[in-house]
Amino acid sequence: MADESETSVRLLLHTDTMSLRDIVCRGDCRHRSPEECATATHMVFPYRGVYVRHVGRSDAVAEANQVLFFNESESYRISHPVEGGDACISLALGESSLRELVPKEHIRAGGPLAFAEHRLRIDSDTQALAAQLRHSLERELTEPLEAETMVVTLVRRALGARMSHAARASAGRQKLVDRAKLVLSSDLARRWTLADIGAEVGVSPVYLTQVFQQVEGMPLYRYQLRLRLARSLDLLGRYDDLSTLGMDLGFSSHSHFTAAFRQTYGRTPAAFQRSIRLR
Repeated sequence: MADESETSVRLLLHTDTMSLRDIVCRGDCRHRSPEECATATHMVFPYRGVYVRHVGRSDAVAEANQVLFFNESESYRISHPVEGGDACISLALGESSLRELVPKEHIRAGGPLAFAEHRLRIDSDTQALAAQLRHSLERELTEPLEAETMVVTLVRRALGARMSHAARASAGRQKLVDRAKLVLSSDLARRWTLADIGAEVGVSPVYLTQVFQQVEGMPLYRYQLRLRLARSLDLLGRYDDLSTLGMDLGFSSHSHFTAAFRQTYGRTPAAFQRSIRLR
């Protein structure tokens, strides 16, 4: 995702059919990086921080509510307009496996296999499955066969018609929404107001609300909540005090954090924490 000197890569899974890597970038490159070229087609699931990928004239904000597609031999640049770097899991599957798994509407017509979109939105179940897979592999709690099965399920969830959504908007509105995402990602714990964000991106609160809802299909506050909860999926393996974790992420109380987590992922933070520690 960036220059090797500022990036660490850990191989989590490697079999005959797939490989999965955990990639952590310090984010020192605030402006566009030198041009890079993907050597294989990857699906990338950000889980911490934010960056922007530039492909030709198209820009995509990479954060935990998205899956990004890096096509083989496609040139791109990376920038980190928000401090803090980023982390993601990068999944590479063989072409035959991808052709079986990827719905035709997501593949470019003609030529070698390539994704038609640069990114798709993913739902909370997909986020939770990606986190479960990463934690299990990090702690060596899962055998390769189980991990491969989880990967196939993850791809199906990320690309399923009912579970992922391509952003549909004019280029100008998409850029406005992407700027708002960067503002939210710059300080997940901050209790932003519409006026705050509108001032940062240069539009009125009313216009910002309307455009964000139109492009993302959800209001700003819910998008921010999803970002906070996605960050909690990453941090639950490190915190013993869940009240502190909730407060650190901007929730008003432990009960607020627990209720939001349960509503989104169908279980409490404590239950998820037990599942990644004791499987």
